[in-house]
Amino acid sequence: MTIALDPSDTSPVVPAPAAPEPVAVERPDRAEEFWVQQPEASAEAEQEAEQEAEQEPGPEPEPQPEETPGPDETLDTDTDTDTDAALGTEPGLAPDPAALDPVVVRDAQDFGVYARTGGWAFALKVARSVRPGGQPAEGTARRKVSAKAFAELAGCSPERVMRHYRAWDMAADDGLVPQFEVLVPGEDIELPDADVWLSYYASRNSAASVRGQAISAAAEAEGIRPTKALEVAENPTALRAAILADPGTAEAARGALLDRMKEDPALQTEMARAIARTDDLKKAVASEAKAADRIGYVRQIVENGQIRTPAGQTVEAPAELRAEAERHLSLLDELDDSEEAGEWAGEAYDTVKGLVARAVEEDPALRVQERRTKFYNSLQKATKVFEELTLDEVMEEDIYEADMLQRLEALQEAIGSCISALRKATTAS
Repeated sequence: MTIALDPSDTSPVVPAPAAPEPVAVERPDRAEEFWVQQPEASAEAEQEAEQEAEQEPGPEPEPQPEETPGPDETLDTDTDTDTDAALGTEPGLAPDPAALDPVVVRDAQDFGVYARTGGWAFALKVARSVRPGGQPAEGTARRKVSAKAFAELAGCSPERVMRHYRAWDMAADDGLVPQFEVLVPGEDIELPDADVWLSYYASRNSAASVRGQAISAAAEAEGIRPTKALEVAENPTALRAAILADPGTAEAARGALLDRMKEDPALQTEMARAIARTDDLKKAVASEAKAADRIGYVRQIVENGQIRTPAGQTVEAPAELRAEAERHLSLLDELDDSEEAGEWAGEAYDTVKGLVARAVEEDPALRVQERRTKFYNSLQKATKVFEELTLDEVMEEDIYEADMLQRLEALQEAIGSCISALRKATTAS
């Protein structure tokens, strides 16, 4: 089948002109490129374009793109003196807020407020907007909300809101800031310095407890922030790891434990029990106790000017002996805490003890008194031991052995000889 076509129907169809490409235009007040989208052609414009295409068939010439400035031209701020002056980049000029993005200006101003006042800026928002439960909604308080409602609006916990509330309350009691009742929602006032904020704000729930208050008070006495001490107290595992890994932290913990044990008898008992149950620690304690006793022996001679003889007598120390004791004690006092004092203490003790024995032998009267005291001490010990023998148990339990009688007979002979010697000495004197 043949179809006749009208020549007018075979004219080439020319599409509607596409929307022009975005062109770059330069803003005189900014050294940047801003792309502006040209508005789309309206329906009437498209219809006129189709009519023109029917009258003049053929392709339209391609539109020439507008000449846009190159990168060097748009970014060359050296010659843009107006922009430099507006932004404050020229020396000695402050930025003009009117020439800047208002969002950036607001952020900078908020930052400045926080830099000057710290947490007071946020505490003010809580203090002028929050009315805790239980308080009557009267006057300006009707516009205020509960801490829970404020926290929901802020996207945080009510506890955090109340920590800011309590900080403001304490500062108000000290006369640093106004009371809640006089604050109106949205009202701005002059705030204290940022450094004062940490004295009132406790960022942790544990700070409100009795334990937390004690930790905070101790931290302030040591000159540190209470929040740091509370953080350590809430994480004993981290404290243990630091003590195990760092000698400096271990030394600080040791000093703290010693200071606490002075006022904590229960801790003293626990530490003593732990040491007694550990063989290595028990040996170390015994060694240090021995060294401390020897140092105390030397120190007593220097400070009191007296010596204690082997028999237990206390007499005046000779000048030579006292000078030697002072020399050894000065060496001991110069030792660092990290140095072992046991060897030095032993040398000082042996030297001074030898000088004491020589001083006793060189003084006839002192030598006689020393031997008399030594003999009397031995006699007292022997008497006490013999008195502790219980003959009743020997007879009842049938624990008698033949060597027991032999030892008693030998002891009887020794006692008899001693008595005879003493009688002869008494007769001769």
